[in-house]
Amino acid sequence: MVKRYYGGVISATQAVANATSASGFFNTSQQIQANQAGNWPGPIPVFTVLVVAGGGSGGGGGNQAGGGGGGAGGVTPVSNLILSVAVTYTVSVGAGATAISGGSGVKGGNSAFGTTTAEGGGFGGGWDYASSTGGSGGGAGYGNVQAASASTAVAPQLGNSGGNGITAGGYPGGGGGGAGAAGGNAPNSSNGGTGGIGYQSSISGTATYYGGGGGGGVWGSTYAAGGLGGGGAGAAAGIGTSGTANTGGGGGGSSANSAHGTGGSGGSGIVVLSYPDSYRAATSAPGATATTSGGNRIYTWTTSGSFTF
Repeated sequence: MVKRYYGGVISATQAVANATSASGFFNTSQQIQANQAGNWPGPIPVFTVLVVAGGGSGGGGGNQAGGGGGGAGGVTPVSNLILSVAVTYTVSVGAGATAISGGSGVKGGNSAFGTTTAEGGGFGGGWDYASSTGGSGGGAGYGNVQAASASTAVAPQLGNSGGNGITAGGYPGGGGGGAGAAGGNAPNSSNGGTGGIGYQSSISGTATYYGGGGGGGVWGSTYAAGGLGGGGAGAAAGIGTSGTANTGGGGGGSSANSAHGTGGSGGSGIVVLSYPDSYRAATSAPGATATTSGGNRIYTWTTSGSFTF
């Protein structure tokens, strides 16, 4: 079977990009024009994607004790993703875990771009309630001072374990794990553990941290900061701070005088796709915000949608 290519000749040999304009070959300028017109028969771009799941909520402290910080949503960066033309890829953005009153928290929602996935963050432990595993593990609260680890079910997902609590003084909780580091153990009886730091990416065109763990709560002393990347701070008396939306940050642990308190909710996730702007725009990308930066086309989803090149 023969094929016609730019240059006005018929050839059974596949055309290739070339610095010259020899008959039968695309030169570099022609390749770019064909990409933009959507009729280039050669390779499509290699894509870069960042998938961030929703963060877990912080644990509810009680009886003058602190809850553990929520674990960050898992963060999955892939720099060599190969996609097909005219195939629709589903995009799912995980919700941040809802804050609940009393006991342990809630796990964050999973995110995905096609088969590239990230697991929701684990919830922080509460008064006599254990923390859970997740993209990053939740920090431990009073009564269950051993924190949860990060899940190993998804690869190459980034995530770390939560921090441990202490059964003394203000009974502080440990920090939730972050995509870049484990949650901090409560350093003493008066301070909760800090949330683990997140993962820094410039895929959006701006260096940004994603997936910070929530800080541990403590009764009547010094609250613990959440991890860089949207982690919410733990509470010294009251409700933990929520994780930041579209970062996958974990919620902060709470503290309460008697009945169970309410941990901070987790931050929602995000999905970002990037490829060189020498290639044409997507055929369809519902739910995405399209921008360009640094020579790249960038599609950002904060709600679920899809992508077709």
